[in-house]
Amino acid sequence: MGRLVIPAQPAPFALEPERTALLMIDMQRDFLEPGGFGTALGNDVSRLRTAIAPCQSLLDTAREAGLFIIHTREGHRADLSDAPPAKLERSSPDKRIGACGPMGRILVRGEPGHDIIAELAPLSGEPVVDKPGKGAFYQTDIDLMLRNRGITFLIVAGVTTEVCVHTTIREANDRGYRCLVPGDACASYVPEFHEVGLRMIAAQGGIFGCVTTSAEIGAAFVAALVRMERAEA
Repeated sequence: MGRLVIPAQPAPFALEPERTALLMIDMQRDFLEPGGFGTALGNDVSRLRTAIAPCQSLLDTAREAGLFIIHTREGHRADLSDAPPAKLERSSPDKRIGACGPMGRILVRGEPGHDIIAELAPLSGEPVVDKPGKGAFYQTDIDLMLRNRGITFLIVAGVTTEVCVHTTIREANDRGYRCLVPGDACASYVPEFHEVGLRMIAAQGGIFGCVTTSAEIGAAFVAALVRMERAEA
């Protein structure tokens, strides 16, 4: 497919598709559906759901282009042995991680609320990485998976912008990955946090990465596929 240049802020982002992966961060029922952990904490989950359609578009683009796709889920073992007390004690007992909610125990692996929403369900062959922390690289083998495939460029989407997405991008940046963030395919319960989070990524010449839209990414890949088809005709 060759090198692609995608319009972005603070500068156009050049990537090589064969060395690019899409990370879909924590698009889970507990965060995006009414009655889950997000609702229990008093959040309006409809604000996160605005990212679903752009994420669907990104997945379609990535699958068509043959990109490596990884889905992540934040959650803990049933005995909560991998959940620090400081994390467990942040909420009242009935709303804590491990407490029983409408979709099973909150943020516990294997419970209905821990699963990825149906609209973005992984396809066969798309790895799902369960993580005990905010960042996708903490206590997971995701870095090994990416390096084994020669990945150096990451498209990072999901929720929430200022927490798990931001933490993942910071971790990736420190490990030498070049990150592109489609802002419309990310979301936050707090709109101001979303906007500031994106600005922080692109600040100071792209200190953590570049920010674009799912439409810009899709258009760049479609144009590249069209060029390939014409060249083969």
